[in-house]
Amino acid sequence: MLAILRRKIASEGSNASSTIGQSLHRLRPSASSATRSYTAASNETLLLRRGSKYVQNFSCQILPGTTVTSKSMRELGCLLQKDSKLQGWTRSFSSDNGDLVDAVVPFMGESITDGTLAAFLKKPGDSVQIDEPIAQVETDKVTIDVASPETGVIQKFVAKEGDTVEPGTKIAVISKSGEGANVTHVAPSEEKNTVKETPKPSPPAEKEIKPSVETVVAKDKPKTPSPAPSRTSATEPILPPKERERRVPMTRLRKRVAARLKDSQNTFALLTTFNEVDMTNLMKLRSEYKDAFVEKHGVKLGFMSGFVKAAVSGLQNQPIINAVIDGDDIIYRDYVDISIAVGTPKGLVVPVIRDAEKMNFADIEKEINRLAKKANDGSLSIDEMAGGSFTISNGGVYGSLLSTPIINPPQSAILGMHSIVSRPMVVGGNVVPRPMMYIALTYDHRLIDGREAVFFLRRIKDVVEDPRRLLLDI
Repeated sequence: MLAILRRKIASEGSNASSTIGQSLHRLRPSASSATRSYTAASNETLLLRRGSKYVQNFSCQILPGTTVTSKSMRELGCLLQKDSKLQGWTRSFSSDNGDLVDAVVPFMGESITDGTLAAFLKKPGDSVQIDEPIAQVETDKVTIDVASPETGVIQKFVAKEGDTVEPGTKIAVISKSGEGANVTHVAPSEEKNTVKETPKPSPPAEKEIKPSVETVVAKDKPKTPSPAPSRTSATEPILPPKERERRVPMTRLRKRVAARLKDSQNTFALLTTFNEVDMTNLMKLRSEYKDAFVEKHGVKLGFMSGFVKAAVSGLQNQPIINAVIDGDDIIYRDYVDISIAVGTPKGLVVPVIRDAEKMNFADIEKEINRLAKKANDGSLSIDEMAGGSFTISNGGVYGSLLSTPIINPPQSAILGMHSIVSRPMVVGGNVVPRPMMYIALTYDHRLIDGREAVFFLRRIKDVVEDPRRLLLDI
């Protein structure tokens, strides 16, 4: 396809870039439309790549009936003219006979060039519906489903679990009519160890092979005596046997989290300041209005919404904590996108609550519930985790009493919440038990001074201890 485009561009100019190989045929434009359009005669994927990076604006699937305007093709032609290092190709979805359809890895999002084929959700011979997930690809950010392009029966898998795949890589063949699907019934786990060899006759029944097995074992028994145990010196450490250890490859998400956290330690001047919050009033507010809140809004009233509102108030009072260093400049953000750290079985993910300054308690609780469910299901999208200007991490749900959280790059600060513990406190000259929580703010000391950090944490404390401040804006 690329060679065709470049030859046409060289001979006819930019108008020739409207041709995308033989799979596109021209549609007659209507009399009222001056824009010519083209459509794909068969399913295929158009991929462009410069080195190891994909040109995401032109990485797309061209499906039957999908209209591609001449404007898009002129842009593609200009791009090919200007960039000699650009590589492009198309991958067909369907085979020549029209019955077999290839399931391929979809576009996985900005900055994601490949992933690991984590698991097959179906087996050869299984029936699938159109757009039904048949496999999962794990990237360093999210897990992406590979869907069946047609309704039919899985004939075979052409990739194995653990393979590194790119957008457009074929992983399975679907038979729309279901014919020939019973010839390949290799499970994904068995397919890894499958070796091409001539078929062997079926073994005899179990009763017939039992004596021969015992004879072979007796005949092949080693006659050499076992070596004497070696003597170890008193100073030599005794290591545990290898059979008591397990080696498991790190997931892409875990490797990504590890790299980002280490980058944070290497880049930022991390400093943590602490305070404690009396949770009496917020707990009383929750207890008094929890039933009415659920009845009206359909979600439970939790503590996270109170801390998110308190963080929004603190960031608006101390905008430097919502800012970030970019080279020799400081970028101040006039919006508040708060990231909520969520622990999942596959690793730590940080979905973002957009425009939190415009939300009330109910909106925040609904958004937290929605994002938490998607995080546990592994269905968070790239857009739902991109960005964020400030992070809240609630280690208290696991029983943490105190910690020093690490900043989530490229943000400049993170708030750590902890468990609520009843402790003796002096109130009005008397020692009384109070439900107390330690809170911690880790910040980039290159940008944020201790004064702003302490004022911010103090604002969190004031708002949580007396939520009426939000109503009165004081």
